[in-house]
Amino acid sequence: MKAAVVRSFDHPPRYEEFAAPQPAEGQVQVEMLAAGLHPRVRSGANGSHYTSDQQLPMIPGVDGVGRLPEGRTLYFVADDDDLGTMASVAVVDPRRSVEVPAGVDPVLIAAAMNPAMSSWVALRRRISFAPGQSVLVLGATGNAGQLAVQIARHLGAASIVAAGRDPERLELLTDLGATAVVSQAGDPAEAAGRLGEAAADVDVVIDYTWGKPTELAIPALATRRTDRSKQLTWIQIGSMAGLEINLPSFVLRAANLQLIGSGQGSVSAAGIVAELPSLIALLAAGTLTVDPLAVPLSEVETAWARSTKPGQRVVLVP
Repeated sequence: MKAAVVRSFDHPPRYEEFAAPQPAEGQVQVEMLAAGLHPRVRSGANGSHYTSDQQLPMIPGVDGVGRLPEGRTLYFVADDDDLGTMASVAVVDPRRSVEVPAGVDPVLIAAAMNPAMSSWVALRRRISFAPGQSVLVLGATGNAGQLAVQIARHLGAASIVAAGRDPERLELLTDLGATAVVSQAGDPAEAAGRLGEAAADVDVVIDYTWGKPTELAIPALATRRTDRSKQLTWIQIGSMAGLEINLPSFVLRAANLQLIGSGQGSVSAAGIVAELPSLIALLAAGTLTVDPLAVPLSEVETAWARSTKPGQRVVLVP
């Protein structure tokens, strides 16, 4: 088969011939139609993701859309022990898949499911989110952040504060459901102060940044809350700005702060798969705004460094 192959963590994948995977018991082989180039895929391909086993060569790709021999189309999440999805062929465990309705663009599904699942699963599986609650999205100018704004709106959030560094992308977020936007550009301490003023009383934070922005934002919000005994749930999902923070102990005493994460491990594979049908239905109905950019798999090496417009996601198509 043809595939994107990583032979060094210091170099993008190359388009090569590679031995096709053979289905194990309970698996089926599919013809790949589309696989999204997500940040999760990039971190796996450079060996930095926390699930990486550091084994090479590898084929990147954590999910995708494939066609079964009888013609049905599936969206699926790849098993960690299988080859990735950026290839002409992949193997699928049907228990980790959901059928894509006829007529729905596989490129759109491949572009949106992974980034949308991050906030969808967090709000539906990690906490008991209720309509009328308020949300802050940190890192809202990324693809996952933009979808998080839309998903929070769809789930009934009364107010949504969207924070990010990219001014062009921030401008898009009010049309997508944000009731307020906050720039995280410039001096980090000043940015944290702006967050504290705009979002001190939110119920939930969806955090794609971590690192210094979060380190400063947590006390900025916690110490400005009108009622500090009211629970503030901080859901850590991404780490675009750093892998670690220093958290002063007083913050945990000064406010009712709940810190949790959402990702592989904190939610079971079965729990994630159970959320796929409802998310597929949202995308199929056009409820969420998505802008996929289809690129031939043969161009994977240049696609890795390709610039995209705000809100776009590269999808590799065999």
